[in-house]
Amino acid sequence: MMFWYGHNVGGWGWVAMSIGMILFWAVIITALVLLFRTLSRPHEHARTPAPPAPTPEQILAERFARSEIDEEEYQHRLAVLRSSGPRTPPAA
Repeated sequence: MMFWYGHNVGGWGWVAMSIGMILFWAVIITALVLLFRTLSRPHEHARTPAPPAPTPEQILAERFARSEIDEEEYQHRLAVLRSSGPRTPPAA
């Protein structure tokens, strides 16, 4: 038998105390980890904003760079984009 501060702890008592101590420290460590993760997480307002959407000219330049359109079509579409008025569709 084992004596613990003047109390007789026999049988499964030492097992219960060991499990209790392990659970106690598991709760303490879990709480510290969760606290650390919460404090180290970036705040919502501190996040980097998304980049702005590309302009039509940038999209056109990307299509030209990927060889989806040739230089003549690129120049024509760029001129249309830069013109002051809207372009009327050709009559069919």
